[in-house]
Amino acid sequence: MARNAPKPAAAEQAAKVLRLGLPAGSLQEATLDLFAKAGWSFAVDRRSYYPRGDDPELEPILIRAQEMSRYVEQGALDAGLTGQDWILENASRVQVVADLVYAKQRRAPVRWVIAVPEDSPIKAVSDLQGKRIATELVEGTRRFLAARGVKAEVEFSWGATEVKAPRLVDAIVDITETGSSLRANKLRILETVVESHTQLIANRSAWQDGWKRAKISSLALMLQGALLAKEKVGLKLNVQQQDLERVVKLLPALKQPTVSPLAGSGWFAVETIIDESVARELIPGLKAAGAQGIIEYPLNKVIP
Repeated sequence: MARNAPKPAAAEQAAKVLRLGLPAGSLQEATLDLFAKAGWSFAVDRRSYYPRGDDPELEPILIRAQEMSRYVEQGALDAGLTGQDWILENASRVQVVADLVYAKQRRAPVRWVIAVPEDSPIKAVSDLQGKRIATELVEGTRRFLAARGVKAEVEFSWGATEVKAPRLVDAIVDITETGSSLRANKLRILETVVESHTQLIANRSAWQDGWKRAKISSLALMLQGALLAKEKVGLKLNVQQQDLERVVKLLPALKQPTVSPLAGSGWFAVETIIDESVARELIPGLKAAGAQGIIEYPLNKVIP
């Protein structure tokens, strides 16, 4: 090959790789499941932090969510998924690409809360003046207390935070989805410090690169579509013309249900997308209104 000959297209394509951080720990399983729904499959060896994926344009690495935004800001990673709380805690200057509202157990924001033992004399945040508080969210807790004029000693907790009150500290600030773990440890919530949810973030320089920006945007679109699909199902049914108007009025839809005439006279096929939570009440009503051949099916992605 001549010295100045252009590189083959395949070589140029192979050089295009997005370094993607995936959260290790509590969010790992939910994140890998979300990516699978979105169309990207990763295999994780328990001894490795480098998942094997089916997309040669992605170079994934498992990193704790607490550190993710720092590595994205520094450019060690082009993009990553982490909690909004850790972006604020680290004061990271990154590009927020998409809000992805999911957590370990359910699709909902999580909360960092101040909690004290059930029998503690501390009844309000103001009672924490001069007290000791353990948490992983040190800077966020300090900002919260400062905004209320409360001076307290806030120390970093390396884990097992719930067991530290009251023997080691007066209160804790810990993350919760349902509050069940706090209740099990006989802790009472005083107030929410901050709500948080997962975000897809990008390094600011990477976001200015045309190819990387397009790749990250594609990830965002498909991940958001997979999240939306988790709460919805598809619905197909057949209905006679005389019952069509009554049946269609019962149907919620993203826009309008699709109605198509069937072969033969007087019958129509109706298809729509509904919230899964309403299916159990809706389907009996559709049947009573004249619908037949009703099929409910799961969805992988919904792109509005």
